[in-house]
Amino acid sequence: MEKQTGRPADTAPHNLILESRSQLTVTGVRKVIRCDPDSAALSLADCVLNLSGGDLSVTALDLERGEAKLSGRIDALEYTEARTPGGLLRRLVR
Repeated sequence: MEKQTGRPADTAPHNLILESRSQLTVTGVRKVIRCDPDSAALSLADCVLNLSGGDLSVTALDLERGEAKLSGRIDALEYTEARTPGGLLRRLVR
């Protein structure tokens, strides 16, 4: 019997490891949407992880393994729902 996790079948788990608010390792990364000194956004399986802080930079990225490492001052982590491709009209027609 298969265990129900409450996640859709196409989502992959991810992990965050934050060390002293200055080193962040994220697994389950599909792509880096953006990274500038004050903010970054990473696309995960079913959501987007938004970071804010200072002097942020991606220090390592391995998309085959789904792992990203960032450094800098990390002030906030926020999850947002992944945007639906196709624009406003596609979202309204659902």
